[in-house]
Amino acid sequence: MPTEPVSDAADEPTTAPTAVQDTGQDPTPEPAPDPAPVAATTAAPPYLVPLLLLRAAHPRQALLTGIGVAAAAALAGRPTREVLVVLATVVVGQAVLGWHNDLVDRERDRRHDLPGKPVAQGRLDPGTVWFTLICGLLLVVPLAVATGVTAGCLYLGSLALGVVGNLALRRGLLSWLPWAASYALYPAYLSYGGWGGEALGDPPEPLMVLLAALLGVGVHVLRALWGLVPDHADGWTYLPLRLGVRLGAGRLLVATSLYLALVVAGLVVAGTYVGLSQ
Repeated sequence: MPTEPVSDAADEPTTAPTAVQDTGQDPTPEPAPDPAPVAATTAAPPYLVPLLLLRAAHPRQALLTGIGVAAAAALAGRPTREVLVVLATVVVGQAVLGWHNDLVDRERDRRHDLPGKPVAQGRLDPGTVWFTLICGLLLVVPLAVATGVTAGCLYLGSLALGVVGNLALRRGLLSWLPWAASYALYPAYLSYGGWGGEALGDPPEPLMVLLAALLGVGVHVLRALWGLVPDHADGWTYLPLRLGVRLGAGRLLVATSLYLALVVAGLVVAGTYVGLSQ
């Protein structure tokens, strides 16, 4: 009995392969190579590139940080032209950090399908972002030094710490350290600043440095709140995530907002009664 099915199977292969090829079973898997054309179609038209570059620069953080530091310069009695230079310097520097962050995180952002990430979504070419980032660096250096070499070097040091924060320490318990160190340099950037590369100021008040560092920690927690879910999925153990697990995202937002309000109030009071510089 087993020999008859074997002989039947041996007779039918002459027609079966042709039937399989003619039925179109091979064309059905062929749509799988289509991801490459799909990725190409997601690229934005050239006229949208400036808008997408602006979006990838984390514009809200850049503008708020720039306005905050410029306001501190104005309250310290700096002339309007210096306040405007400080504003431009900090906004450009923060944009550089935003572009760098989106470049570093593009694969991770794509994996989690995070919104508002044109680099990860394939709408913005990474090479274009790198070119813009380098142009931003070439612009921020003379802007920083325009209010004094010492002040400019301190601001560029703050920018370098921000880049380190994008690359290292961000996943563990010391994630707050680059933020604190970066913000702690802002009072020195302002206190040593003046007009022209030869400007020399005075050292900052230690209390202002401490409060600025505490402000940086709070901004770090606030910025991390909207990424706690993907960060937890990736196994991160940094400070905002641990606080979020203990308090919940809603309570952490309230606590962080209150913390930042107290630190900003402390900066205003200290700036009024102690001053920015020694």
